[in-house]
Amino acid sequence: MTILVTGGTGFVGTNLIKRLEEKDYSFASFSSKDYNLLKQQHVEYLLNTTEPDTIIHLAASVGGIGANQKNPAKFMFDNLCMGMNLIDGAYRHGSCKHFIMLGTVCSYPKFTPVPFRESDIWNGYPEETNAPYGIAKKTLAELGFAYDRQYGFEFSNLVPTNLYGPHDNFDLESSHVIPAIIRKVEQAKREGSDSITLWGTGQASRDFLFVDDLVDALVSAVELPLPPEPINIGSGKEVKICELSKIIAKKMNYDGEIVYNSDRPDGQPRRCLDISKAKYFLDFEPKTSLDKGLDKTIEYAEHHIFER
Repeated sequence: MTILVTGGTGFVGTNLIKRLEEKDYSFASFSSKDYNLLKQQHVEYLLNTTEPDTIIHLAASVGGIGANQKNPAKFMFDNLCMGMNLIDGAYRHGSCKHFIMLGTVCSYPKFTPVPFRESDIWNGYPEETNAPYGIAKKTLAELGFAYDRQYGFEFSNLVPTNLYGPHDNFDLESSHVIPAIIRKVEQAKREGSDSITLWGTGQASRDFLFVDDLVDALVSAVELPLPPEPINIGSGKEVKICELSKIIAKKMNYDGEIVYNSDRPDGQPRRCLDISKAKYFLDFEPKTSLDKGLDKTIEYAEHHIFER
């Protein structure tokens, strides 16, 4: 089996490639400098060059709330275009027998009942700040499902919750919540500031999953037969941002004030995934507690980000 990993140099991709190497899988990855997935001819050349049996599609235009607000058209167009090019190209090429797409929790309606169940994903409009990205991803999920039904092209769609861990994006302009808080605390300590300011009210909740646990699910998806419908991948636990920020500050020995700017959006009010489907089809069970995962993420940032 040869596995083609798109987005192999990104956050999830870097961690997945390491695992595939450990398990002695034959795989191919590439840089966006070499192949532009927005261009169909690049996709065709990539498939002809690698002849993959399985594709794991991780490449995406993505970011936190601020990045989504600034780039709604780019995030929607880029993700739709890359996904459509790859799904159709892989089906027509013929060598690929299984397409695994990484979806997003942002596809769920803004006020989805907690815990989120896969059957709710089309029952409303996503939270406004990341709706274009979320709609693009669930449109691709429906496209893959259609190819599976009409052409028998095996398609799987894993829908992860909020991810964090080593190799995450720690840029304050585009990062997600955990790396953003870690970076703000580090900056406050370095500058001697007695407070940090976070977006929103602090009352929004999230379901946080350590990246290694998602990698476990992706490897299982390669090895096991799956239905084409969405499968949630999360911790199944809900944590408020105000609680999370206190935990991170304590771990980083920061005793300054945490201020919330309620003029900035919270994003989706609550997030917590029902992962019973993942347990059934993937034998999935998250192994990394938030406490241990945060320790590993902070340690990574201290050695690879803060020293730069």
